[in-house]
Amino acid sequence: MFRYEPPLRDIHFVIHELLDAESALRDLPEYAAWDRATVDQTVEALSRFAQRILQPLNASGDREGCRVEEGGVSTPSGFAQAYRHFVEAGWPRLACAEQLGGQGAPAVVFSAATESLYSTNPGWTMYFGTARGAYECLLAHGSPEQNDLYLTKIVSGQWTATMCLTEPQCGSDLGLVRTRAVPAEDGRYRISGAKIFISGGDHDLTENIVHLVLARLPDAPAGVGGISLFLVPKYLIGQQGLSLECNGMSAVAVEDKMGLRGSATCAMNFEGSVGWLVGKPNEGLRNMFVMINSSRVGVGVQSLGMGQAAYDSALGYARDRLQMRAAGGAHRPDLPADPIIVHADVRRMLLTQKAHVEASRMLVYWLSLELDREHAHPDAAVRQVAGDWVALLTPVAKAFLSENAYAVANLAIQVHGGHGYIRDNGVEQIVRDLRVAQIYEGTTGVQARDLLSRKVLPDGGARLRRLLDMVHEHARSADDEFTEVLVRLCAELEQLTAHVAEAAARDADAVGASGCDYLRVVGHLVCGHLFARAARLARSKLSQASPDPHYAAKIATARFYFERLLPEAWSCAQTARSGLSSLSTLSERELFI
Repeated sequence: MFRYEPPLRDIHFVIHELLDAESALRDLPEYAAWDRATVDQTVEALSRFAQRILQPLNASGDREGCRVEEGGVSTPSGFAQAYRHFVEAGWPRLACAEQLGGQGAPAVVFSAATESLYSTNPGWTMYFGTARGAYECLLAHGSPEQNDLYLTKIVSGQWTATMCLTEPQCGSDLGLVRTRAVPAEDGRYRISGAKIFISGGDHDLTENIVHLVLARLPDAPAGVGGISLFLVPKYLIGQQGLSLECNGMSAVAVEDKMGLRGSATCAMNFEGSVGWLVGKPNEGLRNMFVMINSSRVGVGVQSLGMGQAAYDSALGYARDRLQMRAAGGAHRPDLPADPIIVHADVRRMLLTQKAHVEASRMLVYWLSLELDREHAHPDAAVRQVAGDWVALLTPVAKAFLSENAYAVANLAIQVHGGHGYIRDNGVEQIVRDLRVAQIYEGTTGVQARDLLSRKVLPDGGARLRRLLDMVHEHARSADDEFTEVLVRLCAELEQLTAHVAEAAARDADAVGASGCDYLRVVGHLVCGHLFARAARLARSKLSQASPDPHYAAKIATARFYFERLLPEAWSCAQTARSGLSSLSTLSERELFI
C-alpha cells in the first residue's frame, strides 16, 4: 500500500549536521535570517500540507486524469481546491524575491520543503514546479514592465506559467523550432505554431497562464542561434482587467501519458497570439537555459521525493506482510509466518532503496546550498567556485538521481510481489509517474553529453579536479573503511577521463558512446564521498551517553552503499572504455537483419 512519512530526522541530519546550513546561510546576507528554527518550521509545515491536502488526491488524480472540455482543460477533482489552499497559505512565495512579494527562502530550504510535495502528489506539483522555472527565467531576463505585470502574479500563485519548447519535429534539438514570431504594433509580436508536451499548458487552477515560448523572428538565422523567447499570456491584460477572450491559443489535446496523469501535459496551438520579447532577439535559448537548469535541479528533488515514497511504501509492506519462515528459524513464532522484512533478499531491496534515497538527499541539498552561495555570497571568488560546483553537478543530479529513483520505485513493486502490480496498492503509480524523470529536461544521454562536452573536457578537467581534490582532502583527514575505496575510485575516474578525452579528440562520437557510463562513475564518486562524510560525522556522535539510533543506521547504510552499490562504478568505467567499437560493428542496414 502507498505510505509516506516525512523523513524529518534525515532531513535535519543533512541540513543541520552534515551541511551545517545555518552557518553557511549566515555568511549570505540575503539569507542570514533563515536560522535552524525557521528552516525546520518551514519544512515541517509544508510536509503537513502535503500529507493532509495532496496525498488523498494522488491516486484519484491518477485515475481521473485531465480532459479537454469546452472552455479549456479540467484537472482532476480536488486539484483546484488544493491549489487555492496552497496559495492562501503563501507557499508559492516561498523561494521568491522579497522585492516581488516573496518570502526569500534559500534554495536549500526550498528543496527540502518541496521534497514532500513530490512524495505525496507529483502530478499536482507539476503545475507549481513548472511555474518555478518560469519565475527564474523572468527574474533574470524579463523587463521591469513584464515583471510588474506578470512576474508578481506568478510569485503570488495567482497565475501559473509554462515553458513551451518542444514541437512535433524537435525535442532536445531546439535548432529545429519552427514557431514563428512576426513583429506587430506597439513592440508586440504575433506568435504562431504548434507545441507539444507542455506541462500545465492549460488548466482550471488559476485565472491566467503565462507561457514562455521559443519562436523565430522572420530574419532569424537557422539553428539555435536564431531562437528568441517570448512571453505569451493565455489572457491579455486590458484597462478593465483580464480579457474574456483567449489570446489566440488553445490546448488541442491532453497527452494520454503513462504517468503523471494529474498533470495537464498539453499539445498547444498558437495562432497569431500576442506576445512580448523576453531579453534580446536570437538569445532565447540562452535565456531559457535559466529555466531549464532550474528544472533539472527540480527533477533531482522530484526523484528524491518519489523515491522516498516508494521506499516508505515498501518498508511498511515488508513489516506487515507475513510469508514463510526465515531461513535461520522463526523470528515471530507467535505468528503463522514471519514478516518478509526478515528475509535476506527483501532486506537487500530495502537497503538498496534506503541508500539511494539518502544519497539523493545529500546530493540535492548540497547542490542547492551551492546554488545559494553562487547567488548570494558577497565574495566573488566564492561565487565562482560555487558556480563551478553547480555546473558540474547539475547534470549528475538530474540523470544519476532519476535513474536511481526509478530503480527504487521498481524495487517497491518487487517487495510487494503480485500486490505491487495491482493498481489499488499504489506503488505501480510511482513507477509510471517516475519514468518521465529520465526523459524530460534532457534525457540521461543529453545530461551525459552536457557533463562531458561542456563541463569536463573544455576546461581540461579543472572542475572535475576540484571534485577529486575534495575527496582526497577528506581521505587525508579520515582513515576509515571508506578511504581507500574512494582514493582508488578517484584514480579510476582520472584515468577514464583521460581515455575519453583522447578518444573524443579522434572521434566526437566517443562522448556519446561513453557518456552515460561516465556520468554514473561521477555520480557514485560524489555520493560515496557524501556517505563517507556522513558516516564520519555519525561515528563521532556515537560516543554520546544516549546516541541517536539514526547515527548507527547512517553508518550501516554507508557501509551497504560501499559494499553493494558503489562497485557498479568500476563496471561502468570498464564499459565506458569500450567506446565506439562494439557500437559501430553493424551498419545501419545490418541492424535490421
